[in-house]
Amino acid sequence: MRVAMYYNNQDIRVEDVPTPEIGPGELLVRIEASGICGSDVMEWYRMKKAPLVLGHEIAGEVAEVGRGVDRYKKGDRVVASHHVPCNNCRFCLKGHHTVCDTLRSTHFDPGGFAEYVRLPAINVDRGVYLIPDGVSFEEASFAEPLACVLRAQRIAGIGPGDTVVVMGSGIAGLLHIKLACAMGAGRVLATDVSETRLAAAKKFGADIAIDAEADVSSVLRRANDGWLADKVLVCTGARSANLQAIELVERGGTVLFFAPTDPGVTIPVSINDLFFRNDITLKTSYAGSPADHVTALALIQARRVRVRDIITHRLSLQETSKGFQLVARAQDSMKVIIEPHR
Repeated sequence: MRVAMYYNNQDIRVEDVPTPEIGPGELLVRIEASGICGSDVMEWYRMKKAPLVLGHEIAGEVAEVGRGVDRYKKGDRVVASHHVPCNNCRFCLKGHHTVCDTLRSTHFDPGGFAEYVRLPAINVDRGVYLIPDGVSFEEASFAEPLACVLRAQRIAGIGPGDTVVVMGSGIAGLLHIKLACAMGAGRVLATDVSETRLAAAKKFGADIAIDAEADVSSVLRRANDGWLADKVLVCTGARSANLQAIELVERGGTVLFFAPTDPGVTIPVSINDLFFRNDITLKTSYAGSPADHVTALALIQARRVRVRDIITHRLSLQETSKGFQLVARAQDSMKVIIEPHR
């Protein structure tokens, strides 16, 4: 089979490798759509593991079924989680599935930028979801990123009427905007340094889209009856954004850091001003739980969160390198989908 082998963001080669052979409890899935995630182009993180086949936002059709699998059959349309929790450890039992050691050690074979993927038995047992009727493969490939966004907004405690600022209007920020609007947020404001992305944020639901280099807090107060934001979601790893987020949150509010920074980045925090006097909460979120994947698919099926309109590029496996460069530039694209059998 053909795969897109990652060496670095500028060097991705289509290579031939053996199609994985499945064992008991496993599935072989023919990949129909695989989204490029912002984390796929983080070279500082990916380069140390290269060469490898990336791609974890997958949707496809079951091509082979291993012995003992009775919940799925050949021809089923499915999405799958690349990381799955054990559901038994102290972290899972307390609802912290994404820090489970098992979750951090599970993965696809080889990755979604390939014609076929082998799903290990543990993934089949607790990380495969049937695609609902009326949902296309490309829409279903959003289940994983939307699950991550769902978990983050749940942790941030976003509720009806909240004023929400989404910092960074890339694909993660746009999904946050769409979900916050769907869940009844009162006002949604977005920031970015790209005019293209600010226009996208406005198109997909933000009440106001603000240049991140402007006086954002003043614009926010004018738009929000003099108040800052109840919730601030930081969807960019820029240190300046992380610092700015603390200036945009109202007393009693929450800042959720959704995007990782480069290694070694820190920000100063005043214990008295931030916590003791103003009761600000700082939180983070990584990945999504199995329940979040189920909910994400339901939201996509119900069109509560429309995702097809975010797709800007549909590329063949041969064009994966172009897709990575589009995502790494973070200007000329929103969602890039790879279709290996195109």
